Amino acid sequence: MSINEERGQNDLTEHSHNHSHEHGEMSELSDTELRVRSLETVLAEKGYVDSAALDAIVEAYETRIGPQNGQRVIARAWVDLDFRSKLLEDASTAVNTMGNVSPVGSHLIAVENTPKRHNMVVCTLCSCYPWEVLGLPPTWYKSAPYRSRAVLEPRAVLAEFGVTLPDQTEVRVWDSTAETRYIVLPMRPAGTEGWSEEQLAALVTRNSMIGTGLAQRPDEKTEGS
Repeated sequence: MSINEERGQNDLTEHSHNHSHEHGEMSELSDTELRVRSLETVLAEKGYVDSAALDAIVEAYETRIGPQNGQRVIARAWVDLDFRSKLLEDASTAVNTMGNVSPVGSHLIAVENTPKRHNMVVCTLCSCYPWEVLGLPPTWYKSAPYRSRAVLEPRAVLAEFGVTLPDQTEVRVWDSTAETRYIVLPMRPAGTEGWSEEQLAALVTRNSMIGTGLAQRPDEKTEGS
């Protein structure tokens, strides 16, 4: 199975978690979502989980934890050379200075893309992922095809994501673990001189921070892609 086929199968969505359970809403849920709701209800009724606590966790990931944090980090690194140096030296400390909801793992590492090297992140054993700065991992990141092929044939995998690199550009694959997570610092797109951090953050994609994509060009953003 190719990565594209895997990406096409139920890529992780970020639905809002609403306990009103109106009939119209319930009819729009998938079988998996209905089963999750039913399981949550049973566990809550038996006192094994606290629905309010679950709602708080979901709300945090929907509004405060996610790729928007990583986008802000990357944009700051593009405009602030001192912050960029600190990010590459100690990503955990640098990222946490920006007021994240919860501390990033003690071993977050930032790897910088350059014309000579393109970095790509994978977790070959499971799906270790820096949730605090990237949000919930996409389905394809956890899939067996990506986890195996990213190491064996990274250029082929990148091509399936629409990324073609010059032959002289080295591709380096970083394997995340439970103790060590990575975030890619993509190259700043040309034509963004004088842009604000907010404008730059809008060009940063989740995939560019994993390494399976590039930051958007200004013309791509203008076209709404």
